[in-house]
Amino acid sequence: MPAAAAPLISCVQKLVLYETRARFFLVGSNPAETKYRVLKIDRTEPKDLVIIDDKHVYTQQEVRELLGRLDLGNRTKIGQKGSSGLSRAVSAFGVVGFVRFLEGYYIVLITKRRKMADIGGHAIYKIEDTNMIYIPNDSVRVTHPDEARYLRIFQNVDLSSNFYFSYSYDLSHSLQYNLTVLRMPLEILKTETSQTRQESFDIFEDEGLSAQGGSGVFGICSKPYEKYVWNGKLLEAVKNTVHRDWLLYIIHGFCGQSKLLIYGRPIYVTLIARRSSKFAGTRFLKRGANCEGDVANEVETEQILYDASVMSFSAGSYSSYVQVRGSVPLYWSQDISTMMPKPPITLDQADPFAHVAALHFDQMLQRFGSPIIILNLVKEREKRKHERILSEELVAAVTYLNQFLPPEHAIIYIPWDMAKYTKSKLCNVLDRLNVIAESVVKKTGFFVNRPDSYCSILRPDEKWNELGGCVVSTGRLQTGVLRTNCVDCLDRTNTAQFMVGKCALAYQLYSLGLIDKPNLQFDTDAVRLFEELYEDHGDTLSLQYGGSQLVHRVKTYRKIAPWTQHSKDIMQTLSRYYSNAFSDADRQDSINLFLGVFKPTEGKPHLWELPTDFYLHHKNTLGLSQTRRSYTYWWTTDVLKHLPLPFDEVTCAENRRKLTVKKFHKYEEEIDIHNEFFRPYELSSFDETFCLAMTNSTRDFMPKNMGIDPSPFTVRKPDETGKSVLGNKSNREETVLQRKTAASAPPPPSEEAVSSSSEDDSGTDKEDEGAVSQRSTPVKVTDTGDNTKITENVVQSTKDVYGVNLSDVPSEDDLTIYTRFVQLGQSQHKPDKSSQQFCTKLHLDRVINLDPGRSIQ
Repeated sequence: MPAAAAPLISCVQKLVLYETRARFFLVGSNPAETKYRVLKIDRTEPKDLVIIDDKHVYTQQEVRELLGRLDLGNRTKIGQKGSSGLSRAVSAFGVVGFVRFLEGYYIVLITKRRKMADIGGHAIYKIEDTNMIYIPNDSVRVTHPDEARYLRIFQNVDLSSNFYFSYSYDLSHSLQYNLTVLRMPLEILKTETSQTRQESFDIFEDEGLSAQGGSGVFGICSKPYEKYVWNGKLLEAVKNTVHRDWLLYIIHGFCGQSKLLIYGRPIYVTLIARRSSKFAGTRFLKRGANCEGDVANEVETEQILYDASVMSFSAGSYSSYVQVRGSVPLYWSQDISTMMPKPPITLDQADPFAHVAALHFDQMLQRFGSPIIILNLVKEREKRKHERILSEELVAAVTYLNQFLPPEHAIIYIPWDMAKYTKSKLCNVLDRLNVIAESVVKKTGFFVNRPDSYCSILRPDEKWNELGGCVVSTGRLQTGVLRTNCVDCLDRTNTAQFMVGKCALAYQLYSLGLIDKPNLQFDTDAVRLFEELYEDHGDTLSLQYGGSQLVHRVKTYRKIAPWTQHSKDIMQTLSRYYSNAFSDADRQDSINLFLGVFKPTEGKPHLWELPTDFYLHHKNTLGLSQTRRSYTYWWTTDVLKHLPLPFDEVTCAENRRKLTVKKFHKYEEEIDIHNEFFRPYELSSFDETFCLAMTNSTRDFMPKNMGIDPSPFTVRKPDETGKSVLGNKSNREETVLQRKTAASAPPPPSEEAVSSSSEDDSGTDKEDEGAVSQRSTPVKVTDTGDNTKITENVVQSTKDVYGVNLSDVPSEDDLTIYTRFVQLGQSQHKPDKSSQQFCTKLHLDRVINLDPGRSIQ
């Protein structure tokens, strides 16, 4: 059997920080607490960071002995029992990084986490709380008057707000990249393994590899994509001196997951948004692009669909689709000193050769391949020229760049004035967006990790045969990407991305053999679930960049939003204006300090003394570059050779250098995802199990009366949705409390938001008096007007469900078996004979009165 490949799982998932006067000891272990690593951090250096990584992998007994010796050796008097020489400072789940301002270094630890999603058994966690600990001892501390202010600014970046990490899944890359790496040819993996062994970090990690023969498993770990890593600068000081298990890379953005139940088959729908850490900032302070081609508000959104009944990456069915949003890649800005709601747009620099746009699209070709499709939603017709300035410049830049690209890989530009169509009563905005979405998905295709199903031959669809992308022996690859923008890349962009995502979701479901046509309609449980995910996604990204939630939602463009939504839109607009005017500058300073864009230095101006951060983000203003890019051959040489495939996913020497490959025994903890997911050594509780607590299409969206078609692809009437529009506030709050462990549990909505609310009336809610139980047979219900009504039969006949009729009474054999089990149960409690006979007779009477479910005529 050929060797397989699996992602490497970090063995440092539980940490305890111990302290003495001279050192910190950071002890990390795997979840089973069978393997330990130790970091020694010196506390006697006032400004330098001195870290020693003990390369030995300890057992639990060895760590206890080590800590015991440290405790004994650091007591003030030998043999003294009163004062401990080694004290436990804090428990944690990971290291965010190390940072220094004007005094010594701090260590930032993750102290609380919450599971948000699960992809093939690989858990994705959200940071809930962190702890920042000053490393140097008080006796050597050199104080500085401005240290406290820098600390406050740094902590303004709330790490408990939408920062995510995983111990085994690379969140900075797409699912397509991660699974493509796992399918590298066997010969290449063997070559990489031999190189890794020569450069091995640990002393004992290569023992026994030669005895494995060909039955081992290759563990693969790839270098993260730096653009989407937010703690890269915080780990810079230690990444070359410590083992890779200590390095935990975090992303910022959004992560949500919901369960789509298709007749009991669990399909997980996951939405991951990665916000770029390059040229990051707030709405009016970060516009356009910097000199390196990084744009403001750049977010990569990936929707992942997979069948959760099979967990393995190699045996399961996985599909994904990626799209991007980002500011118009030009040198432009808006002056907010005028205190206008819509400050005028100004072009800061002339760029006749589209230098900045070339750098930006070169990055995109390298990561996504071709074609790059631009959907520009800014206004085309205005009384006073405002947004149109950007359109004219972007058209000129794309036209110039396309002159030199091969025609088959040219950048596709789609202008569409969404605001104009929204005001028109004759045009349906979403219908037009659906046409655009169909054409886009056909050009780019999507990723699926298995060959086309036989059902696509049995149920042929002409749209499926026109699908683009790259078809390979193992499935399909997405080549190219849609890049959507308006001015802010918030409201209009989110609706457009939702429509494209909805179209791609239909193709993904069709490719997995779950629907017979690649088409999804509004008002189905599946689309409602997907729309709620996208609205949470849009609200989160809007809060991060604009300071408020979305102003215009999908329901707004469908023109079905309730009248109360208008007052909410006004409040969100005011909230966004207030945030932009009064708090954005402080937030921008915090982001610049957190990302290492600004580094405090003694004798130089402080962060709050700078008139602008323009020079921090545009490196070419501080010095002239020695090399200039060609105005005509504006792409990286190797990128064009492999189009339409993305260069980052091509098997070449440059990409292989980004991989760490090791060979393991089949059941080693570093590659055993079954052990990592199920954790047989831990006591599990159903109440805390993530898959039961997450949003569920059947529980949260499907109507409660079972007589209705249970398919999530059936169009429902507005009053048939599982989301109650009449439930009182206390019931909704109780429901949210019951689902407090859910991944995407929304906050309790106000009573006004009746049609766009996120509450659910699950089966655990208290029912009103007189309500009919869903499991009961039809009974008479008397209302307050003394009118007797007979409820409709909400139970489908057995003929409709099973295709056969069930008998009226159970058979004698079944009755005998049931009686035997009743007697066994009663004998456990040892009641007296008279009560036993009475109970048996009572149970037999109940058996005959029950609707039978066993015998078939």
